[in-house]
Amino acid sequence: MTNTAPPTQGKTPAGDPGPRKGGPDARPGLYMGRPFGVPVYVSPSWFLVALLVTVMFEGQVNGVIDRPLSYLVAFAYAVLLYGSVFVHELSHAVTARVLGLPVRSVTLHILGGETSIEREAATPGREFLIAFAGPLVNLVLAGLGLLAHAVLPLPDVALLLIDALTFANLLVGVFNLLPGLPLDGGRLVRAAVWKATGHSRSGAIVAGWIGRAVAVACLIAGAYLATYRTDGGTGGIGWLALLWSALVASFIWVGATQAIRAERFRDRVPLLSARRLARRATLVTADTPLAEAIRRAHADQAGALVIADHDGNPQALVSEKAVTATPEHRRPWITVGELSRGLEPDLALPADLAGEDLITAIRRNPASEYLLTEPDGRVYGVLAVTDVDRAFAGV
Repeated sequence: MTNTAPPTQGKTPAGDPGPRKGGPDARPGLYMGRPFGVPVYVSPSWFLVALLVTVMFEGQVNGVIDRPLSYLVAFAYAVLLYGSVFVHELSHAVTARVLGLPVRSVTLHILGGETSIEREAATPGREFLIAFAGPLVNLVLAGLGLLAHAVLPLPDVALLLIDALTFANLLVGVFNLLPGLPLDGGRLVRAAVWKATGHSRSGAIVAGWIGRAVAVACLIAGAYLATYRTDGGTGGIGWLALLWSALVASFIWVGATQAIRAERFRDRVPLLSARRLARRATLVTADTPLAEAIRRAHADQAGALVIADHDGNPQALVSEKAVTATPEHRRPWITVGELSRGLEPDLALPADLAGEDLITAIRRNPASEYLLTEPDGRVYGVLAVTDVDRAFAGV
């Protein structure tokens, strides 16, 4: 599957996306290397899945080889299975890099994998190529597995592994082609609607709603498999099928919902204006007691404090969070300088910033407050990130 950040790109059901917490430098798992210049991580959850796959597959292996070697072969299958997922994700990453898009990382996790791409493709054709690259590789691997089974004289253990991997690649490839976000098939639908309408937003909304339908279908299919039995009884695959289908369905539903929300957020981006969101600022010197600074801010009907020198040049921003956390009885004895952050270059923004330019400036240097200045250097006010968040949320 594919996921673009932020929004993000890539996943396989054996996973797909959602914005990653912890900032752009947060590591999603154990670092494994940089094939083709792409950082690869393995989430600790992968080891749980590897253990489950080993235990479940060992029963089949034990039919052709004795224990304890059967466990070793079963574990080898778990590694090869995620090798198929890794190749799927890496194909997304390499295709994106060839098309000029920066790739943040590839991560293997409990539901499969995720490729995080820094920005979206510029055209529907490129979107199609990046999304289709993953399932295509899996289907090619499945075809090679069928060919190897047909023409190569293989021992029983090797044949068992090849057949299992052929089925796994076929499943991963076909599943990811289901026509709904966040699956790769949803990206293909998005590209097709984008091409037909000329609007990427329309494609994402359509693919997101189809993704929700796919999630419901997965849950129904899992419930059916959990109760179906060819001999007319009940039980069938049982609770494991229901649990897994519920996990996959919830993952798809959340991903589809995030895709729809992301488009709604994008609708609001052009409406964002630093001037409109700015708080009036009161300028005080660093040695001003906090209680006195708050009194002056109330008198000015201001919502922020800026530390300035005696010539009125801004020097630092007073943290609203620090002010709120200071008990009222201590405020006369604490100066605003003790609750301030030095005014780094990226913390001073032009008051005329709006839309995507404003979001880019905030992402460049994350902070809780920014100083807004006029073209001549005068202080216009303070932009609080909490106010930007409220604007996105529609509050």
